Amino acid sequence: MCSFVELKKASKRMTCHKRYKIQKKVRAHHRKLRKEAKKRGRKKPRKDLGVPNSAPFKEALLREAELRKQRLEELKQQQKLDRQKEQEKKRKLETNTGVEPSNMEPVKEEFGQCSAKNKTKSGKQNPKKLYCQELKKVIEASDVVLEVLDARDPLGCRCPQVEEAIVQGGQKKLVLVLNKSDLVPKENLENWLNYLKKELPTVVFRASTNLKDKGKITKVRRKAAPFKSEVCIGKEGLWKLLGGFRETFGKAIQVGVIGFPNVGKSSIINSLKQERICNVGVSMGLTRNMQVVPLDKQITIIDAPSFIVSPLNSPTALALRSPASIEVLKPVEAATAILSQADARQVVLKFTVPDFKNSLEFFTFLAQRRGLHQKGGSPNVEGAAKLLWSEWTGGSLSYYCHPPTSWTPPHFNESIVTDMKWGLNLEELEKNNAHSMEAIRGPRLASSILFQSSGLTNGIIEEKEITEELPKQKERKQEEGEDYEDKDNDQEGAEEADEKSSDSFPAKKAWEVLPEKFQADEQSAQCYVLDRMTEEEDDAYDFSTDYV
Repeated sequence: MCSFVELKKASKRMTCHKRYKIQKKVRAHHRKLRKEAKKRGRKKPRKDLGVPNSAPFKEALLREAELRKQRLEELKQQQKLDRQKEQEKKRKLETNTGVEPSNMEPVKEEFGQCSAKNKTKSGKQNPKKLYCQELKKVIEASDVVLEVLDARDPLGCRCPQVEEAIVQGGQKKLVLVLNKSDLVPKENLENWLNYLKKELPTVVFRASTNLKDKGKITKVRRKAAPFKSEVCIGKEGLWKLLGGFRETFGKAIQVGVIGFPNVGKSSIINSLKQERICNVGVSMGLTRNMQVVPLDKQITIIDAPSFIVSPLNSPTALALRSPASIEVLKPVEAATAILSQADARQVVLKFTVPDFKNSLEFFTFLAQRRGLHQKGGSPNVEGAAKLLWSEWTGGSLSYYCHPPTSWTPPHFNESIVTDMKWGLNLEELEKNNAHSMEAIRGPRLASSILFQSSGLTNGIIEEKEITEELPKQKERKQEEGEDYEDKDNDQEGAEEADEKSSDSFPAKKAWEVLPEKFQADEQSAQCYVLDRMTEEEDDAYDFSTDYV
């Protein structure tokens, strides 16, 4: 019998003479390449100088470039959504093999109809109206509705219009889910839990944010301690609550998950499913269509798009709950509205900046502290405002609000409260909440920022309530479009401008009502320049005269 002997790998060691010779050859080769490049001459890329200040119609050209850029971004976003829908269909085909077809047929038909309608109407219809349609379908198809609240500001995450629509919808259960409960002190979390459970069943929850994506193979490390964000708390309590209601209901149930942007709706679904099925991220408003996710054979969960914030809310509510607030509006205004409701001493200690007199001074200190500078060394105030806004709406900053002493919403009475609690095992829910409270390690009260809540946030659920653009603004945009577009394309440009401005108009209208202390000095100067531009653009430019 012959035995195979494993050969040893050849050694990479070499003599010093050979190694130095190789290095010498490499240096000579590089020297030759540099000489050849020097003979050819280096062609530096030309820098885009932009539109000179002396050019006529500069603002019109810049607006045209911005519109073109927005169209390209919208086209990319639409293509990305189409790819996500195809991936969702493939995932459904894989996950729906063990689900009963009788229970899933009505939801699948509704989802297919809404996706087909969105493809045809997304280019023409206002996206906010599509969100309202999707939200209505989720509420109608659900037997239990989970309203997700941010534990840092639970009252500001409640929408009375949506809750009233659920109450009027018939025999539907409304359950409150306090997500991000690890970002508030335990004492404050207990006070909010005692306050909210008097009205509706409330579940303490902390979603896991670090989940593996379905279909991707991840390397498993031995003896690796789990991260803090990987642990999900409150999952068992929510599972038992839904399972107990399904037993009393007597058939399979459908659970809808609703809430304002960036409260963690999709993260809760991923935590229940233990894999990353729904898209999650730091940016607001990622979920734009309803998505059906079967948890088991008897429970199906439906992810819904976010609520549409009414422009009649306070500036703080618009800055925190509106996904387009930081994109459409100036970040300094949004961050100033948030900063005005926070405790100044605790903000100074949290961000380690000196005492400040106004918001502009705070953003200057924060930019210097974080190393945000513009060309010339001046602090980037706008970048610091975006940083504060992103941290305040994200899932890392710890702040809290005090619950009101005595207050009941007008759309709830004793009979409605008893109907909402019927069929749910509240005793077991209290035990699970107590167990979750023990497992959560929240921050200390001294290290958190006290925030003054602006109360309930009004939302829009009816398509008729979405405000369109005023006729004066439409005429002004048509006049501006005549300066840089041909007469044949005037109508198409006006229609596209109307559709884009209809999204940003409610937010702009609400920010116009801001007090003077929330508006920076730069805003008044820019508004004055824009007003003068619109008056001067109507006059014809005389090329025969020289303007100094």
